[in-house]
Amino acid sequence: MKNKKFVKKIIAGKYKGKTLHLPSKATTRSSKSIVLESFFNTLQFDIVESVFVEVFSGSGSIGLEALSRGASKIFFMEKDREALKILQKNIAQTDSSRCEVVAGDSFENIKSVIKRVQKSNEEAYIYIDPPFSIREGMEDIYEKTMQLIASLPANAVRMVIIEHMTGLEIPEKLGAFSITKSKKFGNTSLTYLMA
Repeated sequence: MKNKKFVKKIIAGKYKGKTLHLPSKATTRSSKSIVLESFFNTLQFDIVESVFVEVFSGSGSIGLEALSRGASKIFFMEKDREALKILQKNIAQTDSSRCEVVAGDSFENIKSVIKRVQKSNEEAYIYIDPPFSIREGMEDIYEKTMQLIASLPANAVRMVIIEHMTGLEIPEKLGAFSITKSKKFGNTSLTYLMA
């Protein structure tokens, strides 16, 4: 039997309808369409001409959706080899000149990405979708994610969005950032933080 290919489509904007390939379920967890739609309905026109950073990007479906809807520059951060290959393929269907892939450990690489954002005097939207902590070897992923958010400089970040397991307790305040809203979609939630 042939391997079943996992795919999803870009929902709206310039690249609407483009098919994105997804890494295997063992490697990454794709954001649900309902979560994606809610997120982009919330931000809608705010992301036009903005810098967008997708941490733990997997297939890049969130960043490429942002690109399709008018974001000017996307940084994709991913360390899994299989996911990186698929990510490059997906980017090739859009405008690769506005995309940059930062391969390797996102917790280590975030500093250099933020420096790049600061250099261009921009403020980025940071979308963080870590693997769920129930996965083997990921038990401390949320703890590390909270530290990452707390370490972000307010002057380079317009908003932090974290996609996480519903039921995860996120502190009201992380570094310079405070929770502005949280939305549940079954076992997945989106939490928005701003400085």
